[in-house]
Amino acid sequence: MQDLSRLNEEVGRWEDMQLRARDGLDLAELIVGEDDESLVEDLSAEVVKLEADLSREEFQLLFSDKHDAKDAILAIHAGAGGTESQDWAEMLLRMYLRWAEQQRFKTQILDRTGGEEAGIKSVTIEVKGPYAYGKLKAERGVHRLVRLSPFDSAHRRHTSFALIEVLPDIGKEIDIQVSPDDLRVDCFRASGHGGQNVQKNDTAVRMTHLPTGIVVACQNERSQAQNRELAMKVLLARLYDLERTRQEEEKAKLKGEHVEAGWGNQIRSYVLHPYNMVKDHRTGHETGNTGAVLDGDLNPFIEAYLRSQVGAGENG
Repeated sequence: MQDLSRLNEEVGRWEDMQLRARDGLDLAELIVGEDDESLVEDLSAEVVKLEADLSREEFQLLFSDKHDAKDAILAIHAGAGGTESQDWAEMLLRMYLRWAEQQRFKTQILDRTGGEEAGIKSVTIEVKGPYAYGKLKAERGVHRLVRLSPFDSAHRRHTSFALIEVLPDIGKEIDIQVSPDDLRVDCFRASGHGGQNVQKNDTAVRMTHLPTGIVVACQNERSQAQNRELAMKVLLARLYDLERTRQEEEKAKLKGEHVEAGWGNQIRSYVLHPYNMVKDHRTGHETGNTGAVLDGDLNPFIEAYLRSQVGAGENG
């Protein structure tokens, strides 16, 4: 019913634009040869609105994956480099939370592991909103930061890395069977920033899928049952993504294509010194307004990536 409602809304928007375009053409025919500036201004304003609406709907057509309309699960992992990379991971967390807020998406931090001195080692976020996965999948990969380190007394330039994972929240739509014998579930006390206890009971859950070695933790909710449910949701999403990746790699091998394993090369660089620039290495899209990007202005990068994927699909 949710999919049907969403599709009805999309069809309704296209039909509304079609009706407005016809009305505009009728109005244009009426004012030809007439000296009525108010009608011309009204028509011009409607054309501008139609162009904006059409551009927005054309952007929606870039979402071709069957899971694009779903919510997303985003994970950030600090790379090697200790405090530098952990601080960079926290900067990325702030960036994505700001972006989600601008999109009017709802976010929930499911699990967070703080750094020893500053920043975070890893964090998992649930992002709820229309096409959250379709948009955020453009962010998968390694993000590289170049800056003068605030943690270096000599103020030397440092390069830090963080890995972004994005999974579709498949819910119960995909039939993935997980045997209880394949799971090890550990319960522990949830902790806040700096490691201080915020719960006196063992409400946090760590779930290990023994066949694959996938480990998922959740400590956001106050009850063990809620954390267990959220951890299972993330585990199912990871298992689904693992199987989909395996199938894609198998197809690539059959086609003789190169398959990148592990962290791979960075997808985007954020340079704060000696100049300001954010550049996506997959699309070539770049901007000198690093502050805006780190404040969540990611849509130009996301759109450039989605458009590049459409072109790649057509060439393939």
